[in-house]
Amino acid sequence: MTDQQPVTRAYAITGMTCAHCVSAVTDELSALPGVRQVQVDLASGAATVTSDSPLPDESVRAAVDEAGYVLDAGGA
Repeated sequence: MTDQQPVTRAYAITGMTCAHCVSAVTDELSALPGVRQVQVDLASGAATVTSDSPLPDESVRAAVDEAGYVLDAGGA
């Protein structure tokens, strides 16, 4: 059995303006399979996600879209 280290990646998100935005993005990203932790910083527009393995970009984009925001193509 191998002990796989968690993966942490930052994403840039456009359109967040308030605490509700942060909550919506956090909730949607937290619901993705394998996600351990989500931290969203309103000031920088960045979300840092720690997961069991790398998350497919399409899944992250869909979660951010579901929350009502846009995942920047360039990352954070």
